[in-house]
Amino acid sequence: MTDIPGVAALRTRLEADLGGAARAWLDQAVAEAAAHARRPEQPTRGPMPTWELRLAEAGRRCGADHADAARVLLLHAASADPATLARVYGQGTAPERRAVLRALPHLVPGPEALPLVEDALRTNDTRLVAAAVGPYAARHLAPHDWRHAVLKCLFTGVPVDAVADLPRRARGDRELARMLTDFAGERTAAGRAVPDDLRRVLSLTDPAGAAAPTVPSGPVAPSTGEE
Repeated sequence: MTDIPGVAALRTRLEADLGGAARAWLDQAVAEAAAHARRPEQPTRGPMPTWELRLAEAGRRCGADHADAARVLLLHAASADPATLARVYGQGTAPERRAVLRALPHLVPGPEALPLVEDALRTNDTRLVAAAVGPYAARHLAPHDWRHAVLKCLFTGVPVDAVADLPRRARGDRELARMLTDFAGERTAAGRAVPDDLRRVLSLTDPAGAAAPTVPSGPVAPSTGEE
């Protein structure tokens, strides 16, 4: 289990926002998940563990605005390993999948859970994509896949603020700069605006003292042939 301080801070913030009934439910659900984690042997078949059922209840019990945080706390309390996370992700709803993605940096120190990130990046669910480009992806996605994740954000309208550690990973990345310039050129040729976020990321690819490529400021009007 990783990032215990981060999870503790998350719980403190969540409990401050929840009402009494929701806090009581959260305390019980987290205790159930922790008890499950302490069992020496976990059956591979049989009924779904109670703590996993609580994942589905989190939205109703804590409210939609707090459900992601509650689910992350449950996953952490249960010490969910990559196999468990993959099962919960595969069987879960979109909000439950999003919570799994947000829990990855707290639970999986290595790249074992990258298939979940890669799956989310293949969707067009912008909230899943935003969760997929968090700290876990920043640590473990290979450069090629990370660059395409950034482009996915630009293509689907996910704000690049969602991309964890963006300045560090983009710095001096000439291939990312090339891809962004090509993407901007395609949009301009099609008469579509270039997102401001693209210019922002492009500027981040500029190593100290070098000039990043420039992109057109907006759609280019078609030629009339009379110039």
